[in-house]
Amino acid sequence: MCRSIKTLRPPVLPEEATEDDIRAAALQYVRKISGFRAPAAHNREVFERAVDEIAEATARLLDGLEVRGARTVGTGGRVRKRAPEPRPDAV
Repeated sequence: MCRSIKTLRPPVLPEEATEDDIRAAALQYVRKISGFRAPAAHNREVFERAVDEIAEATARLLDGLEVRGARTVGTGGRVRKRAPEPRPDAV
């Protein structure tokens, strides 16, 4: 695991991950996988495209995650209080 990549979901990150947080994680991932800190000119386009695609996939992942407990992640990655689950009637 790349130690520079941090967990971007609540409750580890107390607030919503920003686009900068997501892009930084994507960049670290591409650097780790490619073995390049900065790509050569002839690899720059594919390197940047990979960062963009991973950042987009990360944003979709964070937007769709349901964190069990008192808080959930909803549309736009915003944290909201979870509605209590209905309780079955006692017989």
